[in-house]
Amino acid sequence: MRLRVYLLTASVVSTGMILLALFISYRYMLLSWKQTVLLGSVTLGAALASLLVHRLLTRPLERSIEAIAAETAHIAGGSFGGSVPLTGPAEFQMLARQFNAMTARLKTSFEQLKAGEAARRELVANVSHDLRTPMASILAFVEALEDDVIQDKPAFERYLRTIRLETGRLNGLIEELFRLSQLEAGSGSVAPERYDVDRLLLDGLQSLAIQLEEKGLQIDMQVPEVLPPVAIVSGEIKRVLSNLLQNAIRYAPAGSSIRIAAEPLPDGFVRLSVEDEGPGLSADDQERVFERFYRADPSRSRESGGAGLGLAIAKSIVELHGGEIGVRSCAGAGSCFWFTVPIWPDTAKMNMAREKP
Repeated sequence: MRLRVYLLTASVVSTGMILLALFISYRYMLLSWKQTVLLGSVTLGAALASLLVHRLLTRPLERSIEAIAAETAHIAGGSFGGSVPLTGPAEFQMLARQFNAMTARLKTSFEQLKAGEAARRELVANVSHDLRTPMASILAFVEALEDDVIQDKPAFERYLRTIRLETGRLNGLIEELFRLSQLEAGSGSVAPERYDVDRLLLDGLQSLAIQLEEKGLQIDMQVPEVLPPVAIVSGEIKRVLSNLLQNAIRYAPAGSSIRIAAEPLPDGFVRLSVEDEGPGLSADDQERVFERFYRADPSRSRESGGAGLGLAIAKSIVELHGGEIGVRSCAGAGSCFWFTVPIWPDTAKMNMAREKP
């Protein structure tokens, strides 16, 4: 039964019962026929007027329900762009607001789901591409060794070394994918320790000393004499710093300088930056450089072994510490990657106390 028929039937039944009660009352009031007809006519007119008013008052309710039903059909068809008008009684307006809020949340969730699906397909495509190249090399070299194509020992050792290097690339890619999935799933936890920034920078430079020497790069340190200790998971932040340094070494011209700076900020953080004199990044590259598998120079990155995951992992680690990461660059004028980490709490309180008059 339609709502309109249901409401009309309810009104007719209730009005009919009232009319029946009135006519019975008229019968026992010992009225003349003329008086009975007059009162009956007035009663019937009032009943018809009541039905008309009932119809006018229930029409907005019907329209509100029809609007919700129509919008529900649109949602069932996958369209989340509509909304229900705020008409009718206050209760129906509240229902319409809640319905529109639900539709907006569904739209956001659906868009996130579509973006996630697109990202998943892109991830599978990128992983397949990055796995295919080293796997093809390993397969070719292994087949050559199995077929006894290589007879001299130096070539044999070179083939084995290549297989070992390509296997290392595969292992590194798998480890980066696993770490990135942990961070994006929110399974990473931070148990910070008190750590000196000088020690952090020294450890990062020492681990890359050979690469710096091979390329003839100079290090320009701009660090104040006194820096507050920071609250970090040292292994994770060392990974972030190492990634930024490796990128600087990769793109810096031979014989140029890499500038490393550290400075405390008023908001209780220390900012670390690594600046090179390389080719720089365009505005579009700067917006996307922290996306996973994004390469500003795809061919060059693959030749150097980069999988395009390092900066995405660095971003997740820094944000897990409550800091920020970013880049300042100009095409042809070098790049400056920076990130912030929190100052050790006790030190921050001491600094605030010193600043008070």
